[in-house]
Amino acid sequence: MEQSGEQFLREKFQTNGIRVGQKLTDLLRRYVEAMEFFFIATADREGNCDCSFRGGSPAVKVLDETTLLFPDYPGNGAFQSLGNLIENPNIGMLFIDFEHQQRLRINGRAEVKDDPELCRHFPGSIQVVQVTVEEVYRNCSARIPRLTRA
Repeated sequence: MEQSGEQFLREKFQTNGIRVGQKLTDLLRRYVEAMEFFFIATADREGNCDCSFRGGSPAVKVLDETTLLFPDYPGNGAFQSLGNLIENPNIGMLFIDFEHQQRLRINGRAEVKDDPELCRHFPGSIQVVQVTVEEVYRNCSARIPRLTRA
C-alpha cells in the first residue's frame, strides 16, 4: 500500500503527528462559539481550492458533538466557497485566537441549507452551512502573532 503524504513527511522528519479527535467536547464548543471569525477551505469537484474568511456574532453555533452551523450573509454574490461545497462537501475550518495565541482546526463534510429554522440562529443570514465534524484538533501555537483588540 502506498503511504500518504503525511506519513512520508512524518517519517522524513521523524515526528509523530498530533492527536486528532472526532467530537466537539464542551470546552471546544465554548471555544468555537466564542470566536468572532474563522477561515474555511473548500475545493470544487476538480480540486481547485478556495479559502475564505467567515465572521459574525455568532460566527458558529454548535448543535451537538459532531454538528455545527455557520451563517452565509449577503456579500459579493460570487459564492465561490459555498458553490464548491455543493460540488464537493469536504471543508476545512481554521479558528485562530490571536489574543491567546491558540488555534483549532476542524475538518468535515458540509451541506448548504436554506432552512428557516436553522437560519434563525443567525439573524440576517440567507442560508447556513451545516458541518458534520470528522476531525478536530488543536494546532501548534508557534508563530501566531499576539494581537490585542484596538
